[in-house]
Amino acid sequence: MQLRLNQLATQCDNSLPPFVLIFGDEPQQTIQALDTVREHALKAGFAERQSLTADADFDWSTLLEATQTMSLFSDKQLIELHLPTGKPGKEGSKVLLSIAEQPSADVLIVIYGPRVGKDVQNTKWFKTYQSAGWFIPCFALEGRDLENWVAQLLQQIPIHTTQDCIAFVADACEGNMLAAKQEIDKLGLLYAGGTLNIKQCKAAVVEQSRYTVYQLIDTMLAGDAQRIVKLLFRLESEGLEPNIIIWALIKEWETLYTIDQLQRNGERINWTALRVWGNKQGLYTDLLKQFTPQKFASIRVALKEADFQFKNTQPTRPYVLLCHLCLLFTPYGLDEFTLSYA
Repeated sequence: MQLRLNQLATQCDNSLPPFVLIFGDEPQQTIQALDTVREHALKAGFAERQSLTADADFDWSTLLEATQTMSLFSDKQLIELHLPTGKPGKEGSKVLLSIAEQPSADVLIVIYGPRVGKDVQNTKWFKTYQSAGWFIPCFALEGRDLENWVAQLLQQIPIHTTQDCIAFVADACEGNMLAAKQEIDKLGLLYAGGTLNIKQCKAAVVEQSRYTVYQLIDTMLAGDAQRIVKLLFRLESEGLEPNIIIWALIKEWETLYTIDQLQRNGERINWTALRVWGNKQGLYTDLLKQFTPQKFASIRVALKEADFQFKNTQPTRPYVLLCHLCLLFTPYGLDEFTLSYA
C-alpha cells in the first residue's frame, strides 16, 4: 500500500506491517518518516534497532542472519536497511524475496533510500514488499500542501499565528524543507505558547528557499507566469548558469513539437520514450491546445537566437531574456513582442 507522509502516523497507530519502504529525494520528509516509524515501533515493543547499509561491499547474508537471530534484549527488533542507490542488485533482490516469503511478526524491516523510478517500483521484490507493507514516497511539498505542513508543525509547538505567517514561512523555505523545519524550530524557541505576527515572522525567518530547473519547467508547462518570475529570480540569486535553462527550454520545445506532430498525424504517443510520466502528461496536452504552427516557429527562432547569444557573448541581463523565453511557452500572447539579444 502506498501512503502519503501525513497518513503514516495514523496508520502506525492502527498496526505496523512487516515491511516499510521509504524512498525519496526530500531529506526532511525521509527523516520524519523514519522517526515516525521508529517511535511507533518502540511503542509496539520493537526495542532493539539494527542499521545496515547495502553499499558495494555489503554482504547480503548479514541481513538474512539479522532477521533469523533472536535478540538478547528484546523479543522484537527493527531492522533498517539503507539502499544508497535505491537498487539492491540481483543478489540483494533474491535475499529480500526470500525474507518476504516468511515474514515475522517479531521483525520489522524498513528499507529506505533516494527516489526510485518505475524501473525499481516494477521489480518483483519492490512489489512484494509494497503489497505486504507500506511505501512512503518522500518528495518536496509545494503550494497548499507545503503551507499545511508548516501549519501543522507550528500547531505542534504550539504557536498561534495567522495564515500570512504560514504563507511567509512556506515561501521563504520552499524547496528546502530541512531548512523550513529548522526555521520553525527557531520560531518555537522564540514564541512557543505565544502568538506570532507577520512582523515577528519576517524578522526571525531567514530566506532559504531552493529551486531546480525541473520545477521551473513544470511551472512553465502549467502556465503560471507569476511563479515563473519568482523561480527565475531565485535561480538567478543562486547563481545557476543560464545555459542550463536554455538547454532545458530547447528540450521542452522538442518534446512539445514531437507530441504535437504525433497528434496531428493520428499516431500513438509513446510517453515512456519521451520520458514524460503519467502525472505530467496532462500538462503537455493542455498546453498544446494553445500552440499553433506559428507559435512553434516563433519560439524556435527565439530559442535559437538566445542560445547563440549565451554561447558567444554575455548578455547584460540574461535572466530577463530567460523570463521572456519561458513566458513564450505560456498562453499570454508574447509572440509579437521581441527582445534584443544583442
